[in-house]
Amino acid sequence: MNSQELWVHAYSRLRSCKSISITHLKQTHTFLIKTRPLPLPLPTQHLIYPKLISSPHHNNLTYILSFLNHLDKPDLCLSLYNAIIQGLIPSNPTNKTTSLIQVLELLRHMLLNGLLPDHYTVPSVLKACAQCRALREGQQIHAYAIKSGLVLSNVYVNNTIMRLYAVCGFINYVRKVFDESPQRDLVSWTTLIQGYVKMGLAREGVEAFFDMCDAKMRPDEMTLVIVLSACSKLGDLSLGRKIRRYIDDNGVYPDVYIGNALVNMYLECGDAELARGVFDGMPVRNVVTWNSMISGLAHQGKYKEALDVFQEMQRIGLEPDDVTLVGVLNSCANLGVLELGKWVHAYVDRNQIEADRYIGNALVDMYAKCGSIDRAFTVFQGMKRRDVYSYTAMIVGLAMHGEVEVALDIFSEMPRMGIQPDVVTFVGVLAACSHGGLVAEGQKYFRDMSTVYNLTPQTEHYGCMVDLLGRAGLINEAEEFVNNMPIEPDAFVWGALLGACRIHGKVELAETVMKKLLKVEPERDGAYVLMSNIYSSANKWRDAVQLRRAMKEKNVTKTPGCSSIELEGVVHEFRKGDKSHKRSKHIYKLLDEIISHIKDYGILAHRSTFF
Repeated sequence: MNSQELWVHAYSRLRSCKSISITHLKQTHTFLIKTRPLPLPLPTQHLIYPKLISSPHHNNLTYILSFLNHLDKPDLCLSLYNAIIQGLIPSNPTNKTTSLIQVLELLRHMLLNGLLPDHYTVPSVLKACAQCRALREGQQIHAYAIKSGLVLSNVYVNNTIMRLYAVCGFINYVRKVFDESPQRDLVSWTTLIQGYVKMGLAREGVEAFFDMCDAKMRPDEMTLVIVLSACSKLGDLSLGRKIRRYIDDNGVYPDVYIGNALVNMYLECGDAELARGVFDGMPVRNVVTWNSMISGLAHQGKYKEALDVFQEMQRIGLEPDDVTLVGVLNSCANLGVLELGKWVHAYVDRNQIEADRYIGNALVDMYAKCGSIDRAFTVFQGMKRRDVYSYTAMIVGLAMHGEVEVALDIFSEMPRMGIQPDVVTFVGVLAACSHGGLVAEGQKYFRDMSTVYNLTPQTEHYGCMVDLLGRAGLINEAEEFVNNMPIEPDAFVWGALLGACRIHGKVELAETVMKKLLKVEPERDGAYVLMSNIYSSANKWRDAVQLRRAMKEKNVTKTPGCSSIELEGVVHEFRKGDKSHKRSKHIYKLLDEIISHIKDYGILAHRSTFF
């Protein structure tokens, strides 16, 4: 077999193999150096040379440049450089900076050999710059594209310039390039819309979409998914419905991605019924679809419905992912469904899922809220990687359970681990001090928020301080604290002070505080109920009756008490006077028997509250 036949054989092997071993590549390279065959056809060069030097095994700049330096001038053509540069920019690079350095060095080598970048070179180099957010280098390539006239003649070049600026967060530059582009295609519009949405300018993104429609440009599925995500961020249901009508009226096929975006949009905009309608009508659902329903319902506070959807997911045999498990654990935490939460924990262990960060934090929160603080602490201690949310969940959980010293010990560990507490962490710390009656410590932590951690106290923190002072019986100090607040007190702060008045029987101050609270929340029943209980405790029954009459006149209704119990994985929910449960007759019969026994033993305490 002569050298030309061997080259044909090597060409065939390289062409047929998607991946080839480093040994075979080295053999081919050695053969190339030894034989120095007759000039190869360009297609053969463009397959062999790039494959030899852009292989992951040969991703070495010295090797690449050495290889190019051994080629004769006729072989150093622009298309060869373009093929090599494209091969050096994988879709998911492990080292983006190294990739960019190699690309820029190859560009320099190309220029030194008298070759100028064309409409294939520039987009590839810009893509490498975008991956590293290398704005300065990208601007230099942009300048070359302007000087060479590429921005006036090639829409693909303009689109990659827009994408670079969008990735780097310069939306004004994106808009400027877009406005100055003589040609625009679907990618141009989508890049502009996506740039706006990712920069938090959802309204501008939607407006760009309508401008696109006015320009008679038909969006594809990707564009519509981005626009629907903008509606989700805006929480604008009417706008979301308008986009849905556009999809229906223009015959856009609602694939699984559009379906997922619609479900998420409706839930973010507060319409669970429409979300369920889209969900039920989807011919194909993936795990993202189920996650959107579970997380969206949980975000709306519909925790029971979220768990019902999860059970549906289990029945069809679809494996949950990390997002699913976090959504389910969040629902379990808020419903107090410990058994299902434990099942999720067992699933995590059984499938060797690392209980760190999101899942670990969700497990800590779930166990703490379900009353199993020991299990929460065990999960926390077992986490290899903890963040501020891990510590916050543990501190808040310990504070809820009255484990004040442990909570503060955990907090003191954060600086040693290099973790900066956030505003939510301090809510837990101040709550722990309140439960433990640690006034001096609480006041110190409150000061440290601004002086040590550079955090601005929010109304929640002021409310915690009022609660701390009030529980300790320092009512005058609590009132003075509220009066000297640098921000306007909200219902949380006034409610904390009213609660302190109830504990210590301060009726006159309570009346003043109640008026303040009603100005903030005139339609809520909390102030009326709490004040009525204060009157009842002070034996001011006439005032309590008048307060109840005022509630009726203002159409303020008391929110009925609600409790739930988990039995064999099923959550049963009950409200005051509720008879909707299928076993309500048996339940009330048992309650009557219990009350009768209590009366017989003479331990039915006198009620001190009116409601």
